[in-house]
Amino acid sequence: MNWIRREKRLAIYLRDGVACVYCGTGVEEGGRLSLDHLVPYSRGGKNAATNLVTSCIRCNSSRGARSVRAFCKGVAAYLNHEIEGVEIERTVRASARRKIDMGAARELLERRGTWTEALRRN
Repeated sequence: MNWIRREKRLAIYLRDGVACVYCGTGVEEGGRLSLDHLVPYSRGGKNAATNLVTSCIRCNSSRGARSVRAFCKGVAAYLNHEIEGVEIERTVRASARRKIDMGAARELLERRGTWTEALRRN
């Protein structure tokens, strides 16, 4: 958890709707969130917000070394919701391009203390 500032992590979660960009599982459904590098860190991917997306632990672990495209295709088949992998990939990439709101994340952290508390419902 020390590789990214807590306000940046929270800002990315907020940008992505506090849900996994791949399968859609959110904290409301009990999803445990993490961050996924679109271009893996091991392959030169940076910790920039444009390379990070919100992913549930299950999707993040399942992706492994697969490309975003291949993984999205697999998620579409797994979900079986009549959605194509290219549509999921388009959503993932669009999410990564959106700006993060560091101010909103800082404000939420000031009120609640930690990013895990910030994501809890009242």
